[in-house]
Amino acid sequence: MTALSEFKHTSVLLDETVNGLDIKPDGVYADGTLGGGGHAYAVCTKLGFKGKYFGIDRDDAAIEAASARLNDFKGKVTIIKGNYRDMKSLLSRQGINLVDGIILDLGVSSYQLDTPERGFSYRHDAPLDMRMDSHQKLTAADVVNSYSEGDLCRVIRDYGEERFASKIAARIVRERGKDPVLTTGQLAELVKESIPAKFRRTGGHPAKRTFQAIRIETNDELNALSESIDEMIGMLADGGRLCIITFHSLEDRIVKSAFKKNENPCICPPEFPVCVCGRVSKGKVITRKPILPSEEELKNNPRSQSAKLRIFERVVKEEQIRGGTKTGTTKGEHDP
Repeated sequence: MTALSEFKHTSVLLDETVNGLDIKPDGVYADGTLGGGGHAYAVCTKLGFKGKYFGIDRDDAAIEAASARLNDFKGKVTIIKGNYRDMKSLLSRQGINLVDGIILDLGVSSYQLDTPERGFSYRHDAPLDMRMDSHQKLTAADVVNSYSEGDLCRVIRDYGEERFASKIAARIVRERGKDPVLTTGQLAELVKESIPAKFRRTGGHPAKRTFQAIRIETNDELNALSESIDEMIGMLADGGRLCIITFHSLEDRIVKSAFKKNENPCICPPEFPVCVCGRVSKGKVITRKPILPSEEELKNNPRSQSAKLRIFERVVKEEQIRGGTKTGTTKGEHDP
């Protein structure tokens, strides 16, 4: 069976994201999480003869599926194997330094969750893998079996927001001392046994938060996001937009904070009557509140329930175009 037939994924907030890009027919667009090419296909249908689309993904199956799906747009689409955190250098090698829009659709795809051997899901007993890039050395099994109890607790508490992180970490360390924890079934059972019975009855599967945390750690997801947003905004041409879809509160918090900082970067004390720090706004936040899936989308795709879309628009000020920055301006003047 080919990756194309296996790779099934419904693009979340598809229309909202494509509309949010405010597409220019001859524009240049980048997708840091190409996946099966759903967002890419929708954007490419709106591009003219000179329009270009660069899709980046680290999953070989996604690249194969997207390549087939986007075959009709060969002249417009360039697909690159890589991590979106390296977008600037990856596009620079293609002769691209500025783009008119960027999409990030974070989290795991339905394909990854539903393919047991990828080891993302607690619903299937499979090797404990969770790598988005199968060529990456670190696996979820390495995290579970080699991290100290303190580090495991930190990962599960911080990335999974799990209240019983210390109990789960202690149980894992105790059990791996007897035999390595090598499958998703083993890990799910250990987590379940670590959580008091009365707390297992609500909030979905008891292992959900721990699996999320281990996956985030294995793929360094939050660091990649927090380190990339400023650089991506800097890659946008005047009027270009960055659209980011998140699926849990940690991601959304990072995006919200980064967008706010790029809109209003002034660090002067609030009592200063004028801004003297010289930090210039890079643009404006389009979505004061995140865009959420419609009732119809939630009905058709329950996995979209936690999705949130935030959009930032680059605004290049006159003084930036001239290569200078103003100081001594009235506070708030840096805001678009």
